[in-house]
Amino acid sequence: MNSTLDAEQLFRDHAAFAAAFLHRLGVPERDVPDLVQEVFLVIHRKGGFRPGAAKPRSYVGAIAFRIASAHRRRKRPLLAPETFEAGVTHETPLVRAEVRESLERVQRCLETLDWDHRAVFVLFEVEGFKAKEVAEALDIPEGTVHSRLHNARRRFRARHAQELSHG
Repeated sequence: MNSTLDAEQLFRDHAAFAAAFLHRLGVPERDVPDLVQEVFLVIHRKGGFRPGAAKPRSYVGAIAFRIASAHRRRKRPLLAPETFEAGVTHETPLVRAEVRESLERVQRCLETLDWDHRAVFVLFEVEGFKAKEVAEALDIPEGTVHSRLHNARRRFRARHAQELSHG
């Protein structure tokens, strides 16, 4: 890929990712469309994506992270259980209830992670970014990604175990 991708093409290719990432970072569902629009307005103002070290998806993710971070400072609380349910279909009310309970438990665990650890955890574990891509998206050293991921996993597992023992 040698050519610049404009904001419109990036939107077509990565808007769903941006929306899901914003959701998983804790942006309330009602605010996601506005923030997705803001992400792509920033991209438009920057002249699109120029190929380099970053990939288009990590470029979009980096901007979405900054937009979510600014939004987080303006508003609280973040993240609702329906955040993770988009596109999931279930066959019975019992299965839907079990999935919702599980997602709420995961959400409570994510909420115990501070912002920086949550972002690394979500990008790596949920979005499937490689450590190098997370580092590029968040503009941090790759060693910091590994350290934050290790700590986030440890805290998440401990909190999840607590949730299971109390549930």
